Amino acid sequence: MVRILRPLLLRLAGRIRDDSASVRRCSLGACASYRLRDGVHPLWQSPITIPGGRRQSPINIQWKDSVYDPHLKPLEIRYDPATCLHMWNNGYSFLVEFEDSVDKSIITGGPLENNYRLKQFHFHWGAVNEWGSEHTVDCKVFPAELHLVHWNSCKFSSFEEALMEENGLAVIGVFLKLGANHSGLQKLVDALPSIKHKDALVELDEFDPSCLLPSCPDYWTYAGSLTTPPLSESVTWIIKKNAVEVDEDQLEVFRMLLFTPSGEEEKRMVDNFRPLQPIMDRTVRSSFPSRHRLNFDMISHDHLPLQKTVHL
Repeated sequence: MVRILRPLLLRLAGRIRDDSASVRRCSLGACASYRLRDGVHPLWQSPITIPGGRRQSPINIQWKDSVYDPHLKPLEIRYDPATCLHMWNNGYSFLVEFEDSVDKSIITGGPLENNYRLKQFHFHWGAVNEWGSEHTVDCKVFPAELHLVHWNSCKFSSFEEALMEENGLAVIGVFLKLGANHSGLQKLVDALPSIKHKDALVELDEFDPSCLLPSCPDYWTYAGSLTTPPLSESVTWIIKKNAVEVDEDQLEVFRMLLFTPSGEEEKRMVDNFRPLQPIMDRTVRSSFPSRHRLNFDMISHDHLPLQKTVHL
C-alpha cells in the first residue's frame, strides 16, 4: 500500500493538484497526532495557516458555561454492520472505514438538519492512562477518545467535498475511561497486532460501531474544526456526556501500534492528539439540564493532569 498522508493533506489544503490516481485517499478528517515529549509528529512539521481560525478544535468543555438547549433533538443513529470494510494503520491512528456510497450507516437529528453518512472511526490515546483524549471536561482528561466521522450526504456528493465546507462533517466524540473489559471493542483489539506498522491493512467482517457508544443519550455540541491539517472549520461536534469503560489491557494493545512502516526505526503510536484550542466566542450547547450534573459519572479520577491550551 502506498503512503498517503502528506499527499492527501496537501491536496485538501489546495497546495498541489491531484495528479496521481494511485494515491490512496485518507478519510481521517477529525484526527490529529502530537508527540508530547518526542518532538512534533511529521503531520505538524510544515507551517499551518488557518484564515480566521475562530472555531478550532479540540476544546475544554466547561460544564457551568454550557447552555442547555431544550430544542436539541435526540441524536438518531442507524448503522449497518455490513458496511464495515477494513481497519488500517495510517501512521498516526488506526481507522475503521465504511462503505459510504449510499445512506446505509447514518446519523440524523440532534443538532443536525440533514443525514450524515458514516465514513470512518478512529481513536486518540496517551502513552499512559493519565492523558490521551483530545477534548476535556472541566479540564479533566481521559485515557482515550473515540471519533466517529460522518459527512453531509444531502448537501455534498463526497466526503472529500464535505471536508472543506461549512456543515460538511459531524463527528461524535466518546471518552474512554478505565474499567471493565469492553466486549465490543475487543474484536478490534484482537486484530490490531496485524496492523502494527504504518500502511498495514486488514479486512473486517461486519462491525456495528453503535456498540462503542454509551447508553446515555446526553451530549454537548459546538461548532468546530478538523484536528489535523487542513484544520478546516467544517465540523459539528457532538460530544457524549458519559464515557464508556475499557480495561487497561485493551489500551496497552493500542500503544503497541507504531507510527512507522516496517523496516524503519520503531516509534510507538502514543500521544496522538492535538492540544486544546481557545474556545473564542463560541457557545457549547447541551441536550440536558445542568441539574443532571449530579449524574455525571464519567470522571472517575480526581488527580488527572490538565492539558495546556495551545494557540496555533
